[in-house]
Amino acid sequence: MEDGLVQFALTAFLTLAVVVDPLGAAPIFIALTGGLEKTERRKTLSRALLIAFGVTVFFLLAGKRLLEHLGVTVHAFAISGGILLFVTAMPMLFGRRAGLQAPKVEEKRTAGEDIAIFPLAIPLLSGPGTLTAVLLLANRAGDDMSRLGVLAGVIAAIYLITRLLLHVGEVLTEYLGEGKVHIMTRVLGIVLAALAVQFVLNGIAGFYDSLIHPLNQRQ
Repeated sequence: MEDGLVQFALTAFLTLAVVVDPLGAAPIFIALTGGLEKTERRKTLSRALLIAFGVTVFFLLAGKRLLEHLGVTVHAFAISGGILLFVTAMPMLFGRRAGLQAPKVEEKRTAGEDIAIFPLAIPLLSGPGTLTAVLLLANRAGDDMSRLGVLAGVIAAIYLITRLLLHVGEVLTEYLGEGKVHIMTRVLGIVLAALAVQFVLNGIAGFYDSLIHPLNQRQ
């Protein structure tokens, strides 16, 4: 690869590694799936990663056009993601995870709940930060197909690394036991709530900056 392409790949990898944050997602994965059996936990992890990868690639290819067509800004996307994440954090703060755990097969048909979709895939693994970063990187790549291909490869690599790290989290769940996982659930509920508020603040700050910046250019 050319030097410029290598630099772009490195920038993309570091950026997505930070925003996806597989190390940070590992303890949250433990808390959310602590009540599941080993087989179901692995299936949930696989579904979450496939969904997150699919959503991220979709935003790579069509995210900017879709948001522009709908008239939705990335700032509004960040705020909505933060609100959804805060809703997830509230039951964890009080030690209740029933609403977050994957229901049994027969319950899914009526409840339609699956933590692989929410909150693992969206917004934890492919949240506003990740999708915004992908949109910015795709905009930087422009119409250069080689850069877009590299970016797609980097996304795949990030989620493969995430798969390995979350699998370690699964092993750690078995080692800790259900009691300690309940304690972690309350602690991580606070972390999730803070993360949710940060998403909202970032969205508000970004929206405010988008309003002020054009005014400064006119002066």
